[in-house]
Amino acid sequence: MGSGEIILQMKGINKSFPGVQALSGVSYELEKGEVHALMGENGAGKSTLMKILTGAYQEDTGEVIFDGKPFPKRDERSTLAAGIAMIHQELSFVPYLTIAENLFLGREIMKSGMLDKRAMNKQAGEWLKNLGMNLDPRRTMDSLMVSEQQMVEITKAVSYNAKIIIMDEPTSAITDREVEKLFATIRDLTAKGVAIVYISHKMDEILQISDRVTVFRDGQLISTRNAQDITMDQIVIDMVGRELTEVYPERASDIGEELLRVEGMTRNGVFENVSFSVHRGEVIGFAGLMGSGRTETMRCVYGLDRPDAGKIFIKGKEVSIKNPGDAIKNGIGLVNEDRKGVGLVLALPIKTNLTLSNLNKYFKSPIIQGLKEAQLADRMIGELRIKTPSRNQLVGNLSGGNQQKVVLGKILLDESEILIMDEPTRGIDIGAKSEIYHMINDLAKSGKAVILVSSELPEIIGLADKVFVMHEGTIKGIITDADDIKQEKIMEFAIAQ
Repeated sequence: MGSGEIILQMKGINKSFPGVQALSGVSYELEKGEVHALMGENGAGKSTLMKILTGAYQEDTGEVIFDGKPFPKRDERSTLAAGIAMIHQELSFVPYLTIAENLFLGREIMKSGMLDKRAMNKQAGEWLKNLGMNLDPRRTMDSLMVSEQQMVEITKAVSYNAKIIIMDEPTSAITDREVEKLFATIRDLTAKGVAIVYISHKMDEILQISDRVTVFRDGQLISTRNAQDITMDQIVIDMVGRELTEVYPERASDIGEELLRVEGMTRNGVFENVSFSVHRGEVIGFAGLMGSGRTETMRCVYGLDRPDAGKIFIKGKEVSIKNPGDAIKNGIGLVNEDRKGVGLVLALPIKTNLTLSNLNKYFKSPIIQGLKEAQLADRMIGELRIKTPSRNQLVGNLSGGNQQKVVLGKILLDESEILIMDEPTRGIDIGAKSEIYHMINDLAKSGKAVILVSSELPEIIGLADKVFVMHEGTIKGIITDADDIKQEKIMEFAIAQ
């Protein structure tokens, strides 16, 4: 529990962007030694408020009081120096530098005018060890898994001895074991008086780790309650303004012809002898712990990586997929877990992102027809309820959930028959998740074949007709009876004990 002593006050904060009122009269307080969770749908305002605190954005009106003193002029460097650190949902690091060099970025240890890499590696190793991570600080960031990159970012924030640490979706890409380590670290920090702002869509985590929960909706602060006095249903009602009576749609499978078959696919040292098939109208799930080979398999099916062995058949005919262009031509669409790195071009508008992957299909001449592009974009914006002032809005300015909807819209416009969805709801709020679940169900009903890769077992259980469970690069179990798709059964195969 918090100490009762206020470390931060944000009073009457207003912030608008072109066409959007992001925050409207928000007042928020944080106590020393507490974990204060912020919840709300994507675009509700919670991350915007924290970016105002750290100086990434400047409030239009309002006041920030930190540690008892007004803190009017802020930028990211001054707030970090003052003791406010933020771990962003979209990881920010220099990929070709080492772990140690990233941890010391902007505060390097120098010796005789040169980087003292030995001292930096030693200190970085101690920081990592304190968080229970056995990583060589000399490794480059691009050699790490996403979960390891996220833990390094957490280590960096902790290393600043901050008075406030803001964690924006800190567990979106880490394993259950790493979540336990993170929670242990959080408890150690709060015991020392550090205040944690915890932004997450995972309600079970929120209720487990938080002292207080504040809910945002449409740029307004709706409620603040003690975590021990609140239920998941109350949080959902505050977030979306209504009850979500049916998060997962009822499955009514009408499974038809085989659309995709993969036989004996192998990528040496990554996964081995993976075989599966998916039929028209079917949703198959791929489950397993982080690093089990699920995503790596799908990258090869889509042509992002080259396998060392294996065959791919589309409607019974063997095909060669050497790159994503080949996959698209063969009717395969991918919603990638790394939407910013692979799925989108952030500096381009929504309309361009939606049509970019298949220009030859939409436009018969070398000149892009603006009217048709606008019509296609407006159709997807309406169908997917993408929150944006305009089809011309840059994708980089959208919230995470709306960015994911753009990725989905691109796949839907491609009219792909085989859809690979890798962590399609990562970092997305419960309201948007429910929309996407119903969309997946509708796609299957319309005759699409869906491959769902997810770390969230409720998604697999709620949506899949059949489940393939991977462990250390191989398929350890296949659950074909829908009544047997249960968490215990999946985990039995996933840990392969």
